[in-house]
Amino acid sequence: MIIKGGRVIDPLSKTDEILDIKIEKEKIIDIKKNIDTSNISEEIIDASGKIVVPGFIDVHVHFRDPGQTYKEDLKSGSEAAIAGGFTTVIQMANTSPKIDNKERIIEHYKKARELPLKVFTVSALTKNFSDIELVDMEENYKAGAIAFTDDGIPNRNSKLILEAMDRAKKLGAIISFHEEDPNLIIQNGINHSEVSDKLNIEGSPTIAETSFIARDVAMAIYTGAKISIQHISTALGVELVKFGKSMGANIFAEVTPHHIALKDSAVLKYGSLAKMNPPLRSERDRKRIIEGIKEGTIEIIATDHAPHSNEEKALELTKAPSGIIGLETSFSICYENLVLNNEITLMKLIELMSTNPAKIYGLEGGEIAKAKIADIAIIDLNSCYKIEKFKSKSSNTPFKDKVLKGEVLYTISEGKVVYKK
Repeated sequence: MIIKGGRVIDPLSKTDEILDIKIEKEKIIDIKKNIDTSNISEEIIDASGKIVVPGFIDVHVHFRDPGQTYKEDLKSGSEAAIAGGFTTVIQMANTSPKIDNKERIIEHYKKARELPLKVFTVSALTKNFSDIELVDMEENYKAGAIAFTDDGIPNRNSKLILEAMDRAKKLGAIISFHEEDPNLIIQNGINHSEVSDKLNIEGSPTIAETSFIARDVAMAIYTGAKISIQHISTALGVELVKFGKSMGANIFAEVTPHHIALKDSAVLKYGSLAKMNPPLRSERDRKRIIEGIKEGTIEIIATDHAPHSNEEKALELTKAPSGIIGLETSFSICYENLVLNNEITLMKLIELMSTNPAKIYGLEGGEIAKAKIADIAIIDLNSCYKIEKFKSKSSNTPFKDKVLKGEVLYTISEGKVVYKK
């Protein structure tokens, strides 16, 4: 395969120029101007006027497989991912049953073999998310768990967390934390603010997030463990991560496209489609998150793709489950809100969505270079589109009727075209 005449953007090499890319089997074998195609029988993709970037990597998705496959499964989740330009994703462990032992990790990878992209899994941090007993971290890591997290159920057992960080450091593994203290939340999914007052509910105050971030930042400084703060939503949370980094802690933070694009008043317009954990926060929080991206405190954009059925999301606000889908809209939402708004460069956006996740989680991909894996997305920045039907089984997102800009035309995974618009 040869990709002709695209604007190749590679954050690792700082490449941003019109080039051709030649691919054989699963690898890139040449990158230069004007590769001769006169005597070549390979497939040629004309990328003129388009950008050619490393395939996106999402370190935080929920594919609901096993146990809740009426919402999503590995196949439908993968189809949504490649339609969004993703070539690697990491599934969370809050399935039914939880992915908390080596047998379930091995079973996941057996099912993932035939998927059109790489679908890794984390391991639960505690058995059945109980917060009482740690999983066999060493055994699960050896079986292929890419990280450890009880995402969805915040960890309250501080003594256990300290032990987990010590063990993770010895393994060289990362622990990701969902930072919300349930003891401080009356109703989850909606920010405690004038918005929740209008809805006549109490909601979730920012202290629920920041108190747990402060704990885990302090523990990371103390232990030297590598940790990630998931889907950060508060201004103070960003400041706490920044402080931890300044103290030499091995801390990273991820943010979702919806926390970049929306503030808490969105729930008044979209109802449960704008309900998620952690909730959308104030405009001040949103702006500080963007500053956190610009200054390098936040290094990963991850969707927290969380499918739910229409029936579930149609329940009254306090009873509807939290979470929205995001794989198919992620690039466009971030492109519009960050690049077109002159907050960051396109190069920086690709770094946040591909290069940094690969580097931080030790994954293949995240770059376009000779002898490297041919995981690539080709995108038309000028194309405006609206998704009429999602590849995901679910459609729970406030962006479902929005006209988006920046359409994924091709996704190439390990040298094969797995998605073509």
